[in-house]
Order: sequence, then C-alpha cells, then structure tokens
Amino acid sequence: MQIDILSEAEVALLRQLIDGAENIIICCHKSPDGDALGSSLGWAEYLRQIGKEPRVIVPDSFPDFLRWLPHVEKIVRYDKHPEEVQGYFEQADLVFCLDFNAYSRVDDMQTTLENCQAPKVMIDHHLAPSMDTALMVSHPDISSTSELIFRIVSQLGGFDEYSRLGASCIYCGMMTDTGGFTYNSNYPEIYYIIGQLLTKRINKDKIYRNVYNNYSSWAIRFRGYIMSQKLNVFNDCNASYFAMSREDMKDFHFVKGDAEGLVNEPLRIKGQKLVIALREDSEKDNLVLVSLRSVDDFPCNEMAARFFNGGGHLNASGGKLHCSLEEAESVVKEAVKAYADRLRS
Repeated sequence: MQIDILSEAEVALLRQLIDGAENIIICCHKSPDGDALGSSLGWAEYLRQIGKEPRVIVPDSFPDFLRWLPHVEKIVRYDKHPEEVQGYFEQADLVFCLDFNAYSRVDDMQTTLENCQAPKVMIDHHLAPSMDTALMVSHPDISSTSELIFRIVSQLGGFDEYSRLGASCIYCGMMTDTGGFTYNSNYPEIYYIIGQLLTKRINKDKIYRNVYNNYSSWAIRFRGYIMSQKLNVFNDCNASYFAMSREDMKDFHFVKGDAEGLVNEPLRIKGQKLVIALREDSEKDNLVLVSLRSVDDFPCNEMAARFFNGGGHLNASGGKLHCSLEEAESVVKEAVKAYADRLRS
C-alpha cells in the first residue's frame, strides 16, 4: 500500500534541515484543535526519538479535553509568554508550521513567525497554501496533518522505534479531524494507518472517551439548550443553523471546547446537507466565529469563502464575520438562499 508522501529530493532536504538544526520550533494555528496538537506533539515525539529537543509553541489556549495528550504540559503559549516566545523564535534554526497554510492563521503571533529568519517547513492539508517556506508538504486530499506526520515518520524510517505516546497523538489528530472517521476518510490507506498505530498498543477506545466523553455537566446542559432552543431548520433547503450568544455562554459557564463538534449534531436530521454554527466571540465585540459542515458534494468551503471570509475543506470549513450576531444570522439566511437549488438537489 502506498504510504510515502515525499519525493526523494524532499526526503533528502528534510533530513538535511533536521540534521543541521539545534533549536527547533513546532507551531500550529490559533485555537489549536485535536489535529493541530496531535500532529505537533506527534512530530515532536519523532524528533526527540532522533536526538533533537524541539519546542512546541501555540498561539493561544486549547480545549480542556485535549489536556491528556502526552507532553502537553511542555507546550508554550504565545498569549501567555509573548516575550519568551519571541526569544525562542529569534534563536530558532528550523521552524515546523503544522496544520496551517497562511501566516494569518497564527493570529497575534503572525509578526513573530514571519520575522523569524530560520528556514520553515510547512506540513498541512488545507487548500491554497500561501507561506514562503524551505519545504512545503501540502496535501489537501489527506484526512489530517496528523496522518501526514505518520506518513513522513514512516518514510523517514522512524516508525519501528516510534513510541506509543506519539502514536496516541497521531490517532487523536486523525480521529478528531474526521469526526471519528465519519468524513474525509473514505480511502483504504487511512485504515491501514490505524492498524499500524494499533501495533503500538494505543488505546483507541480510551482516546475516544478522553475527547468525546469529557464534558462538564454544564457543557451537556449548554449543548442541549442550543439544540432545543437555538436550532433553526430550513426544511425546504436541507440546511440548518444555530447561534450561540455571549449571554448563552455566560449562563452555562462556557469554557473553550464546550461546543466542540456541536455543529455536526444537526447532520443527524434526515436529508440534512448543511449546518452552520455561529458563536459570538467571548472577548471581542462585533466578531462572530462561523463553522460549516456538509455532506456529500456540497461545498461548504466555497460558501465559507463567499459569505464568511473563510475557507477550508469541502465538508468542513470556517470563517468569521465582523458584525453583530443578529447581522450574522442575516448573512446565513442570504447564504442558504444563494445555494438553495444545490441544497435541494
């Protein structure tokens, strides 16, 4: 089965960059999800295996349900330690940019990353990469950046010695970026990879529970409230949306991660093709975060780019609107109307 993802020239360049580096940074996008952290920590595990001491840096906080990941305590947050992180980037001689394709995706850390003089390697699976790098590993057809990390580690000959901890990180990233292998995972190689990860004695059932069965009682109440009181269904268009206000989140003691995966729930409705979730930013006024999910060939990435200043994958995309929550709901209705024919077909 074909697992290799790099050309011979890319393998040689990657080895050369790693061998010549002493101060390696691994960074990922703002609001890191399971794939961003899983790929970053999984890659760090491989680099430690070959004698390097990489530093994993993230722009800001991540959900509590990912705090079980191995070596997560070693991660440095830019929003908490900007001067310290600035120093790390100034000393770096190699930077790995994982699970993002544009400098803007690291938000407030953008200037620090762009000004870093070290060679950069991008490993990502999002469309239209726009970064200036020494090596770009971009494969939008692959399920996740974590899957890319598995393929690269294997191609470099490192999987035989790879640890159970690293394999757990990779599995977590693959699982979360495919909704538990329910989308963007319909090709045989991904299940071969899962089989290989299982040879490291990972506990995939426990990983699932750590991620998906790790909510507070308030989070469960919040999710039930949103689905029962805030879900709007366009029965004639096979679409729906819901909006989470700052007040809603305050009432239910919302913490980061409490709405994780909630955008997928309305896809359980028979015939549903598209779901849009709106969430008012907890700190910035007139900023609404948008998540889109679809099934089959409906292009929510196209809709995200056209209406929500965003993009992403065919069936999983995101964006943001600089307006009130009520105005954002009007944009949603306009977007659904514009795509009504395709949603009905």
